[in-house]
Amino acid sequence: MSRKILFYRWKAYNYLDIRQAFKSFGYEVDEISQKLESYDIDRAFAGEFDRTLIKGQYDFVFTVNYFPVISNACERRGVPYVAWTCDNPLISMYHKSVFNDVNFIFSFDRTNVAEFKKLGVEKIFYLPLAANPDRLTKAATAPVPEGVDPALYENHISFAGSLYERNSYDKIEPQLPDYLRGYFDGIMTMQSDLFGSNMLSESLTTDVLEQVSEYFTLKKTEGSFSDLALVFATTVLGFKTAQIERTRDLMALAKTGIPVSIYSNSDTSDLIGVQYKGGLEYWTELPKMYRNTRINLNFTIPNIASGIPLRVFDIMGAGGFCLTNFQAEIPEYFTDGQDIAVFYGMEDLVEKAKYYETHDSEREVIAARGMRKIREQHTVGQRIARLLSVMKENS
Repeated sequence: MSRKILFYRWKAYNYLDIRQAFKSFGYEVDEISQKLESYDIDRAFAGEFDRTLIKGQYDFVFTVNYFPVISNACERRGVPYVAWTCDNPLISMYHKSVFNDVNFIFSFDRTNVAEFKKLGVEKIFYLPLAANPDRLTKAATAPVPEGVDPALYENHISFAGSLYERNSYDKIEPQLPDYLRGYFDGIMTMQSDLFGSNMLSESLTTDVLEQVSEYFTLKKTEGSFSDLALVFATTVLGFKTAQIERTRDLMALAKTGIPVSIYSNSDTSDLIGVQYKGGLEYWTELPKMYRNTRINLNFTIPNIASGIPLRVFDIMGAGGFCLTNFQAEIPEYFTDGQDIAVFYGMEDLVEKAKYYETHDSEREVIAARGMRKIREQHTVGQRIARLLSVMKENS
């Protein structure tokens, strides 16, 4: 009997690698890509999804990140629902549906797992992210398309990602009283140089939240148990802090005289001294850039408490040298100065960038070791094998 899964497809970068991994384990993979208007309640989506479940006779449903409306649909039909998160905190998880019996929730952030286990969620498991080094290598070494200047992918220092310049904080900031504005400015400035822990949520005392509620409205749907502190710390302060940190650090690097490039869909007009090189296609172009850049940067948004973001695995899996901010889980898998490079604040970032810019052989050895470690220990196939094993053990 063939094994079948239903995959909800949305704009997740790693979904093709995951789908390929499931197929390698003998699963037939069907997809549904109907637009989801709300993570919590979407009757049109739920109806179509329910009809698909009835027709398909699936072993389980899989999604990248967690969707309450899908969990509830699976609960009604008794079909296992498997979700693997790549964001933290994922606001959609703060919903009563996480207690559904059909769920198998996998999170890339160990702190996130501990939090939900404390809430009483039994079937939540730790599963770090990973890369597909075969795909990345193939894309990285493919010929440059005709008519494209190879220099597009060649850099001394580069960052690929968002600047979060369109954030909610900037919208409400003019309305805030001087006290709150100064308080948040101080907290976000400190957080921008604090890695491995998040002080944003802790800064939101009862008194501060009472004042915040006058300027920021929390929109909750039925079944959600997210609160003002979680949402404001994540979607307002977290995104603004990321903007502050990334803008400041990229311009600090540019002042060293080392050429710095950014690939982004963000407005980069405020990045003085940084070369904007447009956006790159994730599947075919980013691996080529990672391989042909001396120093690839990773800035982890402070909302991610301890986990390692996908960008780190992608850079290393493509054979690129990765210089990343510290995250608590990095020492569990990688060694600073051997297969990855880690910085602990803006001054340390600048010093290490200057060092590795001028130490070619050391940088190239680290990149080669990093790629080998990804191939040996951190492939998407290995993660899916672990996921399937955990499901079997806990069914």
